[in-house]
Amino acid sequence: MKIKQFYLACLSHASYLIGDDKSKTAVVIDPQRDVEAYLAEAKRKGWTIRHVLLTHFHADFIAGHIELKELCNATIHIGAKGKADYPFEPMTDGGALEFGDTRLKFLATPGHTPEGVCILAYDLKKNPAAPRAVFTGDTLFIGDVGRPDLMASVGVTAKQLASSLYDSLHKKILALPDATLVYPAHGAGSMCGKNMSSETVSTIGEQRRHNYALKPMNRNEFVKLVTADQPEAPAYFAYDAKLNREMRQTLPKSLKKSLKALSLAQALKLQHSGAVVLDVRDPGEYAGAHLRGSLNIGLGGRFASWAGIMLDRRKPLIIVAEHGHEQEAMLRLGRIGFDQVAGFLKGGMEALKKSPDLVAEVERVDAGRLNEELGLTKPPLVLDVRNDAERKALKIPGSMHIALNQLERRVKEVPMSGRLIIHCASGYRSMVAASVLERAGRKQLADLLGGISAWEAEKDAAKA
Repeated sequence: MKIKQFYLACLSHASYLIGDDKSKTAVVIDPQRDVEAYLAEAKRKGWTIRHVLLTHFHADFIAGHIELKELCNATIHIGAKGKADYPFEPMTDGGALEFGDTRLKFLATPGHTPEGVCILAYDLKKNPAAPRAVFTGDTLFIGDVGRPDLMASVGVTAKQLASSLYDSLHKKILALPDATLVYPAHGAGSMCGKNMSSETVSTIGEQRRHNYALKPMNRNEFVKLVTADQPEAPAYFAYDAKLNREMRQTLPKSLKKSLKALSLAQALKLQHSGAVVLDVRDPGEYAGAHLRGSLNIGLGGRFASWAGIMLDRRKPLIIVAEHGHEQEAMLRLGRIGFDQVAGFLKGGMEALKKSPDLVAEVERVDAGRLNEELGLTKPPLVLDVRNDAERKALKIPGSMHIALNQLERRVKEVPMSGRLIIHCASGYRSMVAASVLERAGRKQLADLLGGISAWEAEKDAAKA
């Protein structure tokens, strides 16, 4: 039995290919929607992908089970409490899937979701009595446990699921041997938890000793702990969880439909009828010149997550990208089920060379300039778009705070006149915010180069 982890950093998502040399059979657990990497690895090893297992209906990305079903005729397996529109084999508590020297045993572990399962992997050739690894999905992370508050829209309360999670962890997961490897579905940066480690593999023993949510406590203490201070769930989470239950279009078919070059006239017509122009270039490139009214979410950051947070999935999208990156943007949008791309602007910003009246820019100031302006009789308003925890740790005195994920619905709170300088930690989110405010009609905008990190460095240098 061989295990390979695939880690998709922009979504903090871990998926797994388990291969058995004796039977030449492979299984994929919690695949991302673009499945080429699994197919290539299986082909290289001489395996055939026969099964795809979902630990639960994921909310933060679209899983690739439909793609693997179509390409490999793989059997889909989901938890026995799950309901889906496509054919699947239920993973019943205590049930197993065995092939060659490999046994996969299923544990029903409700808590993050009602249908959640964990999967024990046994290498029968080495030790048929003890599991080599447990694939914990969103039940147990490295340093955290799955948040129980994402099912309120379907009538399941956070307290109910947290109570179930307590039982799943204490009666099943913590009963496993300390040496059992822990392979979760997410790592640091994911909004499926609040305290995840950047490590992508651990052991039951390590988690028993160091995971704050596994410390000795009673049920009520646990419920209170894991339901408190969870980050706000993006609106697209409910949509993705629903889409993962449905028979839907595959990613290759979606990309074929969306990869369409649009003239400037076509793009403008779509924009005027409600489509969103999504500029996926680097914030610096966007600041220098962009189509007026476009939204900037750069491919260089956590693109898919921020796209899911900032975009309305019901509105068509027009992509503006550096040449050769158009399909990458569409693929990464497809990973979260945002297939509503109408096409891309042919030639990118080159298409606007003869239309300077359609071009806008965002001023960028360095930390030294910001400090000079803050000392003026009429200083600018500084807007901090980081999250609450970041602001609590460090802030620019007198600054206004609206987290980026709340900005669109709170945009009227931002004064519409006077000079405004926006900052985040490094400059990625602040440019997203600048584009949101520009679309709302705000002028006299500036972005802080390097974010608050640069401001703090400038302050320290001045003291030295």
